[in-house]
Amino acid sequence: MRKKEKVIDVGPNPGTGKKVAKIFVGIFVGFFVLIAVFSSFYTVGETESVVITTFGKATLVDEKGLHFKIPFVQKATKVDTTVRGIEIGYGEDSDGNTYSVEHESIMITSDYNFIDCDFYISYQVTDPIKYLYNSDQPDLIVKNIAMSSIRSTVSAFTVDNAITTGKAQIQSNVKTMIISELEDQDIGITLVDASIQDVEPPTDAVIEAFTAVETAKQGKESAINEANAYRNAKLPAAEAEADKIIQNAEAEKTARINEATGQAARFNKEYDEYVNYPLITKQRMFLETMSDVLPSLQVIIDQGNGEVMKYYPITELNKAAGVDTSKAAKSASGTTDTTGQDVE
Repeated sequence: MRKKEKVIDVGPNPGTGKKVAKIFVGIFVGFFVLIAVFSSFYTVGETESVVITTFGKATLVDEKGLHFKIPFVQKATKVDTTVRGIEIGYGEDSDGNTYSVEHESIMITSDYNFIDCDFYISYQVTDPIKYLYNSDQPDLIVKNIAMSSIRSTVSAFTVDNAITTGKAQIQSNVKTMIISELEDQDIGITLVDASIQDVEPPTDAVIEAFTAVETAKQGKESAINEANAYRNAKLPAAEAEADKIIQNAEAEKTARINEATGQAARFNKEYDEYVNYPLITKQRMFLETMSDVLPSLQVIIDQGNGEVMKYYPITELNKAAGVDTSKAAKSASGTTDTTGQDVE
């Protein structure tokens, strides 16, 4: 008799497959729940803002701390609101050493010369929503605006002004242009500062030449200041001397006018006397004149025959006779009254 053989089924068990499927579904659901839980919360730091988008609508969250959002529906995008900086015309390596970026720094001036101009631009995001959605690359836009403003401003200055006295004006004009352009672009960024770092000629030889020019200008200003100081020291003394001369002239003028006025009054008085008493006045004037002339007169009398001339020393005779000629002159210059007598 043959023995019955036992048949064992080694094919797939339907119950085992269901268990595996349940395990995978459980893992997936757990992973999904875990992701949902972790993506439902976000934090807003001290130096950032968060933009929440819900079905395409953006909302700004500025309140610092922990916040909740609907997972898989709302999206949170953090935006750094600290002050940022852009170097134009130069850069810094990892060791902190600076290097020149010539395609940014080389610019042309109004007198067709080249200069190497470096700027540092500071800006800040003030509207995160516009910063994220009004442009694709807002930071690059800021840099392009700054470079355009710098080149436009430098091109209006001569190389001499740009390197020496025009730096402050260039910086001010660049700030104004960047602010205006950022307002027109409306990308949520505000300029903090635009500071000029350095302006110099592009070659060493030209740098030395402009350094010499700058030294000469400083020497010129020093000479002008010294001249002004000398003028300020000498001017008061000169003005005082001029005032003294003017005052002396005024005094002399007044004295001359008073003397002329007195002489005119005396003449008018004598004329009035002459009108009233012409003969007496003529005699008095004659005697006064003679009293002034005769005391110092030396007379030579010619008899008319041409043979003998006699000298009469009147002055010596008067002295010999004891006549005081000065007293006689004073008495003769006295005033004659209407009766013809002298009055001292």
